[in-house]
This record gives sequence, C-alpha cells and structure tokens, in this order.
Amino acid sequence: MQRYRIEVSDRAKTMIGAHAKFLAQRSPSAAREMKVKILTAIRSLSDMPERCPFFAGDFVPRNKYHKMVVDNQYLILYQIRDRLVFVDYVIDGRQDYSWLVR
Repeated sequence: MQRYRIEVSDRAKTMIGAHAKFLAQRSPSAAREMKVKILTAIRSLSDMPERCPFFAGDFVPRNKYHKMVVDNQYLILYQIRDRLVFVDYVIDGRQDYSWLVR
C-alpha cells in the first residue's frame, strides 16, 4: 500500500501551539499529552486518510475537507490531493468555530 505524504499548514501548527499553551496554564503534562495525541492522529493519516468523513457546513464547499476527531475534543480538518494529505485546521470542538463556515 502506498502511503500518503502529510503536510501541516502554518495555520494548523499555530493552532496546535495555541491549544497546548492554553492547556499548559492548568497542566503542562496534559498539554504535552494533548499535543502527542494530535500529532499521532495527524501522522496516522498517512494510511487510509479517506477513512474519515467529510466536514459539512453551510458555507464550506461540499466534499472539500475531511474531519478527524481526536479525544472527543479536537477537530482536524484536512484535504486529500493525489497522495498528499494537507492539514488546514486543528480546532478545539468545545469552542465556537462558526467563523470557519462563514
């Protein structure tokens, strides 16, 4: 089976860092654990990235982003182009992310 290459956008990297920084205020160890879980999930997309469903939103083009939920909390939105998985967003699902679908 041919593996997919993973590319994480600068925006997604910044989002991961912001989530970790926020969580580290309460628990540095929890922040490290969260970051490891997210990065492990992203790396897992190199095999069968199609396994995750499409993200649906009123103003998001149909079938543009796949979504992966990590730890019932974080939402990873990514696109698949040829053999490339491009991670665009890493969102804390507990927060309002309606800005994404406007």
